[in-house]
Amino acid sequence: MKLLRVGTSGAERPALLDAEGTLRDLSGVVADIDGSVLADAAALDRIRAAADAGDLPVLDAAGLRVGPPVGRIGKVVCIGLNYHDHARETGAEPPAEPVVFFKAADTVVGPDDTVLVPRRSVKTDWEVELAVVIGRTARYLESDEEALAHVAGYAVAHDVSEREFQIERGGTWDKGKNCETFNPLGPWLVTADEVADPQALSLKLWVNGELKQDGTTADQIFPVAEVVRYVSQFMTLHPGDVINTGTPAGVAMGRPEPKPYLRAGDVVELEVEGLGRQRQELKDA
Repeated sequence: MKLLRVGTSGAERPALLDAEGTLRDLSGVVADIDGSVLADAAALDRIRAAADAGDLPVLDAAGLRVGPPVGRIGKVVCIGLNYHDHARETGAEPPAEPVVFFKAADTVVGPDDTVLVPRRSVKTDWEVELAVVIGRTARYLESDEEALAHVAGYAVAHDVSEREFQIERGGTWDKGKNCETFNPLGPWLVTADEVADPQALSLKLWVNGELKQDGTTADQIFPVAEVVRYVSQFMTLHPGDVINTGTPAGVAMGRPEPKPYLRAGDVVELEVEGLGRQRQELKDA
C-alpha cells in the first residue's frame, strides 16, 4: 500500500494512493497514519480491506498539499557515510560500524514543502536517502530477518545538511543537521510487503534540472537489515520512528571547488525507485 497524509501543515488527513493512482480518503477508517496505526495489524487490515473494496472516497489532488507520510514521529535516526561511493568522494575511510546521529522530529516536512537556507549559511547541501519507518517496537534484535520484520515500510527522505555548521563549527554533526525544514519526507509510506528488496533501489537527485546523484542501495556499506538490528542495540525503536539510511555519491561537498552548494531560488528534485518523488524550492530563512 501507498499511505500518505494530505492537507495543511498540522491538520493532515490520512489517505491512500490506489493501484490506479487515484487519491482516496482514509479518515473514515483511521484517524491518522502514525505509529499507533502502523503497530496495529487490525488497523492495517481495515485499510487493506477498504482499499480492496474500492469504495473509499476520492480526494481531489489538485492543489492539495502532501505532508509527511507519518505523523507524530518520535525520533529520526540517521546513518552517516553508509555508501562506499560517498565515503570515497569525501575522502573518508568506510566506517567499521554505522555512524549514528539524530535529526529532531520537527525537521520533518512534506516532500514538496519549501526548504529554508539557514541564516549565514554558505554550505547547504543535498542528500537523497532511503528512509525506513519502524512498525514494531524493536530492542536488541538478533538477526536480519528479525530486523526486517520490524519495518513497517519505506519512504524518500532528503537529509538536507549545512556542512560548515556540521563539520567546521566543533562538536557533533547536530548543528548542521537540525535546521528547520531539513528533512522532507514522502510523498508516500510504501508498506514493506511492496518492497521486495530494499537493497535493489535506485536513488536520484537533481538540482535545477541537472542530475547530481545517481546511486543504488546495493552500494550501502551497512544494509537496511543490519542498520535496524545495529541501532536496536543502543536504543529502543518505536513504531513511527524513522531511520535515514545514508546517501550515495554526488553531494556538493564531494565536488571540486567551487562547490555548488544550494542557494535560495534553487530547485531540488529527488526520488527513490518505487517510493515517489519530491520537489523543493529553496528560500532564505
